[in-house]
Amino acid sequence: MRRSLAFATAAVLGVLLALELLLRVLPVSTATMTGYHLDTEVLTYPPGHHWTTSTGWDLRNPQHLRANNWGFVSEHDFQPDPRAVALIGDSYIEASMLDPADRPAAKLEALIGGARKVYGFGSPGTALIDHAQRLRLASEQFQVRDVVVFLERGDVRQSLCGSGNVHSRCLDPATLQPLTERQPSPSTVKRWARHSAVAQYLFGQLKLQPLALLRSMFVRAVPEEPAARAMAPAAPATLDDRSRALVDAAVGRFFADAGPYLRGRLLFVIDGRREGPAAEPEAEDLQRRYLMNHLAAYGAAVVDLERVYEAHARGSARRLDVGPYDGHLNPLGVALAMQPVADWLRAAPGPAGGHPL
Repeated sequence: MRRSLAFATAAVLGVLLALELLLRVLPVSTATMTGYHLDTEVLTYPPGHHWTTSTGWDLRNPQHLRANNWGFVSEHDFQPDPRAVALIGDSYIEASMLDPADRPAAKLEALIGGARKVYGFGSPGTALIDHAQRLRLASEQFQVRDVVVFLERGDVRQSLCGSGNVHSRCLDPATLQPLTERQPSPSTVKRWARHSAVAQYLFGQLKLQPLALLRSMFVRAVPEEPAARAMAPAAPATLDDRSRALVDAAVGRFFADAGPYLRGRLLFVIDGRREGPAAEPEAEDLQRRYLMNHLAAYGAAVVDLERVYEAHARGSARRLDVGPYDGHLNPLGVALAMQPVADWLRAAPGPAGGHPL
């Protein structure tokens, strides 16, 4: 019995070792080693860190990435430069699935003819209030004056604590009061898993969640009634008070944190529906419109990308996202999104505030 058990254990270990060696040859995503390496409020990669990223079980869009001197995926090391432009956002700005020349910071710099360096402060898993901390970093450490902030559709909602998209600053879901919520240090198991290609493939590529799978085994799933599936909620006519209060709190907190470091021009670029505005706006569309007007009232310039996407859709059937498995912008989408930013940078500064561009 013991001998059989020993042989079985050796066989399993042999298979795992063979898989580990095979996956190390393939472009399986490797450990990012994120942490608060240089600033207690900003989660980054270790400066100079090299890692691999890819998507899904079949390892689509493989890229080999390197963090710059401040732990961001950028073609530039960040140095003090008042003429540089800070491009701030989440994974849409990091764009780790794209070739370096197609990522937003590099594309924007190319569109302005290399006249100014563009520093890409892209941090996946962040939202509106967190962006203020990278704006502070750009101002304090690198004397950057002109700032562009890219917001996706869910950025306000993701500013709530516990959303899974917070690195430091967020709002209490009940009271909307500002709080600090930092990412915990990795456990011993997670530190081990970071260095195993098999573990990275299972939990990174396949998104395996053992606890969720275990729980689902003991929960009875009841099929949804066809009539219930057919009934869609009616489009709201006006924005509800809770959504309005959330936008007010998130935008107010952003400007309270970022205000002391706003020394130049500020532009918000607002992502949206890739086919253009909805014929019947939903609650999120109403919140998005209210957000844009609120940002403009604070004196920021605003670009509404839905207008850009709508113009593209009228003349072309080419998609703007990476694929049905990934809603991030592809190279064409990035180019379209960065063109109005380039136009804004080249234009002479206008009056503060105003309506979305």
